[in-house]
Amino acid sequence: MDLGLKGKVAIITGASKGIGLYTALQLVKEGAQVAIAARHEETLKEAKEWIKNETGEEVLTVAADVSKEEDCKRLIDETIAHFGKINILVNNAGTSSANSFEDVDTALWHTDLSLKLFGAIHCSKFALPYMKEQKGGAILNLSAVLAKTPPESSLPTTVSRSAGLTLTKAMSKDLGKYNIRVNAVCIGLIRSGQIEERWQRAMPNDSWEDYSKEIGKTIPLGRIGETHEAANVITFLVSDAASYVTGTSVNIDGGSGDAL
Repeated sequence: MDLGLKGKVAIITGASKGIGLYTALQLVKEGAQVAIAARHEETLKEAKEWIKNETGEEVLTVAADVSKEEDCKRLIDETIAHFGKINILVNNAGTSSANSFEDVDTALWHTDLSLKLFGAIHCSKFALPYMKEQKGGAILNLSAVLAKTPPESSLPTTVSRSAGLTLTKAMSKDLGKYNIRVNAVCIGLIRSGQIEERWQRAMPNDSWEDYSKEIGKTIPLGRIGETHEAANVITFLVSDAASYVTGTSVNIDGGSGDAL
């Protein structure tokens, strides 16, 4: 299947590692031109070199903190200056912050919402004029399965992620007339640096496969998801192959989520 990504320009935030990095890799493999953003120059340099080694292709790197509106604007401006257009925006930047309501102070609420919610808002706002001019585009917001069914002591992450799902649906209604699609993915347990650290602490003498199966006893598919599996779904959703998909959220969780 031709995903129709050749020559498209994509921006991915939080792309120096994890799902963002693997999504960048997959988009490059499909022929897209990619700008990756993260806060630290050094990790971006490493990501760029890794993608070059894997594909032979260069990506644009932009050091930006998307919790700051001015950095979001600069990210869009630098991408336009380099590539001349923007077709795809993947709002991936975020961290996990899980606490009880009583333990979340005002500063943490602001930090979390600024990064995960307002980062997506501001990047989308600055990308929008270029997508409208091109008569189309795709925006993909990263969320979490727990945003749909928040458990105890999951704040502020589940609040900002739930708000991101509402943002996705509302934007899809407003931007459909411009042929701009807006979707979300809800991430479950996917391999990451944080999860690998848990593996080394809990089962240092066992293989990743053994640890994945042990943790996966509560997951219908019986294992932790691999990073590239999430990237594959994201790549499809921002591609022309998903041209009639908008305003939806797709769980990438091995079936562990309880919400429909």
